[in-house]
Amino acid sequence: MNLILLGPPGSGKGTQSEFIVKKYGYYQLSTGDILRQAITKKTTTGMVVKDILASGKLVNNELILQIMEEKLSETYSKPGRIFDGFPRTIMQAEQLEELLHNQNMKLDLIIELSVDENTLLERITKRANESSETREDDTIEILKKRLEVYNIETKPIIDYYTDKYHVQKIDGMMSVHKVSERIEELINLNS
Repeated sequence: MNLILLGPPGSGKGTQSEFIVKKYGYYQLSTGDILRQAITKKTTTGMVVKDILASGKLVNNELILQIMEEKLSETYSKPGRIFDGFPRTIMQAEQLEELLHNQNMKLDLIIELSVDENTLLERITKRANESSETREDDTIEILKKRLEVYNIETKPIIDYYTDKYHVQKIDGMMSVHKVSERIEELINLNS
């Protein structure tokens, strides 16, 4: 099962991915997490992307695709993969399909978590205030920039996928538990 979770930053993709990983044993391919791990470990990749992430900009396609290709190979034996934060552009969406095809895989399920952007700003503020591990990219200013980039560059892939597949829309404003239940129903229907 190859599943894409779409939605703006702060919509709950990471939280839902964690539940799916625990329940189904899928591997979470979160570009944000992969890049933050590289920063923490001070790898060459991490040093390159640290400033880019802190400014709210996107990392270039070439680097992201290289990482995804490596992760697809590493996770081939897993029962499934969740793409969280990838693809972010139509070009990446097209290239992901090519990467999957080269690994004899396909996209099985695409879910959009739709949320209100004003509520997202409240969520990020709350997360930053309650967490002892505040991320460098978890500020209102950075989130506003990330939302702007999302609306310009990433949101169009919802239309791209809607034309090719059936994108399942879930109201991301529901409780975390309700969103998880709906995702489980969709996974079970598509497995």
